[in-house]
Amino acid sequence: MIEQLPESHGKIIAFKFTGILRDADYETFTPAVEHVIAEHGSARILGVFEDFHGWTPKAAWDDFKFGIKHYNDIERIAMVGENRFEKWMTLLAKPFTHAQVKYFDIAELSTAWAWIAETS
Repeated sequence: MIEQLPESHGKIIAFKFTGILRDADYETFTPAVEHVIAEHGSARILGVFEDFHGWTPKAAWDDFKFGIKHYNDIERIAMVGENRFEKWMTLLAKPFTHAQVKYFDIAELSTAWAWIAETS
């Protein structure tokens, strides 16, 4: 499941990812991010992964297509997680985006928010 977090503002859009992501999750995630890109020219994404178990094959394909389509539209991605799987996903994501991608442990959530918001 993908849930947009209320702390999202401006070009920063934040989500909580839980369980197994399905195709239907991208029917809300993708338009939400594309709205921010249309409004601000680019986006910064903060993702909190809580009890995350991966993707269905169709959802993984949706994620891949999103990354290719918006390769240059995302400035930063902060991935906040609970385990090594999410840290590994950060490394895996880097070749598929022009964005700066950084992993934070769940205990560093406030640091992730500060990093995603900092001006460069």
